[in-house]
Amino acid sequence: MDQAVTVARHDGARAVSALAGYVARSIDTARAVEKPFFHLELDHVFPDDTYARIVTLLPENRDYRPMHGRSRGHDLADGTHTRVKIDLFPEYIRNLPEAKRALWDLVGRALCSDEVKQAFVRRLAPGLSKRFGPDFAKVGLYPIPILTRDIPGYLITPHTDTHWKGITVQLYLPADDANTDVGTVFHDAMPDGSKPRHSQMRFAPNTGYAFAVGTDTWHSADPVHGRVKTRDSILLTYFVDQTALQLVRNRGKRLGNFVLNELRHRI
Repeated sequence: MDQAVTVARHDGARAVSALAGYVARSIDTARAVEKPFFHLELDHVFPDDTYARIVTLLPENRDYRPMHGRSRGHDLADGTHTRVKIDLFPEYIRNLPEAKRALWDLVGRALCSDEVKQAFVRRLAPGLSKRFGPDFAKVGLYPIPILTRDIPGYLITPHTDTHWKGITVQLYLPADDANTDVGTVFHDAMPDGSKPRHSQMRFAPNTGYAFAVGTDTWHSADPVHGRVKTRDSILLTYFVDQTALQLVRNRGKRLGNFVLNELRHRI
């Protein structure tokens, strides 16, 4: 093998390890909040220089593809998708320009690292044990990191995430504090079935939240108002990866999304 290639791979692995370590330490020092359900409030998720590059090297609108799921019901009247995404796996970002591809490959690999996963499992123990029992740390989790972009008109009504998911993480990527009022809303689950607002995350630079998915983890997003050009964030979802069906489903979805992405670029 060419020595330059070997050195490049070594340096890349070292960069991924360093970034994963930083993110894991941010998780370990995150603020734990008990109400309305146990969650973490993250701050300084990435090093300052890395975050500056993230904001500078966000992809162009044409690089994203429509987001499926609940967001499909909130397309604009002209058919414009209010939420789009890019999966942060090497096979999805390979068509980005070199500088952007290198950055987002680094971020995606770091977020998929075992070190980051174990930090979330460790800190979200109260929620995970509530759902999975005392052996929660042995439950398989499959990370899917996606870069999302919302535009004015996007919203999502109060909901709990699907049982296929074990942990939900959202990392906010604004350039400044101009629109902190478009963060995720958390809800109480009342005995009468109502879901009043309890608190709202600040959509602030280099922040985020994380929770173990459960039957009480009600959350929503208010309509993105017109002062926002784009609401950019990373959704890092850990899918439960325990049964044969779950293992096949998780990897099958990744393969299927890859095929759809390749077709879109070819067309």
